[in-house]
Parts: sequence; C-alpha cells; structure tokens
Amino acid sequence: MKIYLVSIAAGMLMGVLYGLLGVRSPAPPLVALAGLLGLLVGEQLVPVSRRLLRREPLTAVWLTEECIPKVTGVPPVSPEDAPPPGSNP
Repeated sequence: MKIYLVSIAAGMLMGVLYGLLGVRSPAPPLVALAGLLGLLVGEQLVPVSRRLLRREPLTAVWLTEECIPKVTGVPPVSPEDAPPPGSNP
C-alpha cells in the first residue's frame, strides 16, 4: 500500500511541476517517454555520485551490472546463463 501512496504523491508533485511549467497534461507521448527516461537515468546519478565520492572507480562491469539493468529493465546475464561463443541464441 505504501508504494502506491508514494507513487500517487510523486504523480501529484509532477502534476504541480507541469502546471508551473505550463505543460499540458497528459504530456504528448514523446515528451512523456523522454521524461520517464530522464527519471530512470537520474536515479542512477545517485549511486554513481556515491561511488565517485568514495573514490571508487566507475568500471564498465559495475555500470553494466548496477546501472544498465535498472534503466533498461533487463536483468544482467550471468556468465553461467550466457550462450557459448559462436552459438546463435
């Protein structure tokens, strides 16, 4: 139940921002999708910033395992589940 209340509150906040910016709601599909992409990418700035503040390196492996699945919604493939090289999945 809590997640639904938070979602409604976030939606209301965005509605207020839409009103202040003079953007028609609901936004045209392309604008809405761009906004959702911005939310997903923006969420990942927090763990990246924390990692940089701790002076830990940003490696391609870390980004692939931690950030990309959260943006794309596709879980990373573990080495055991990966198809053998040269095979056609």
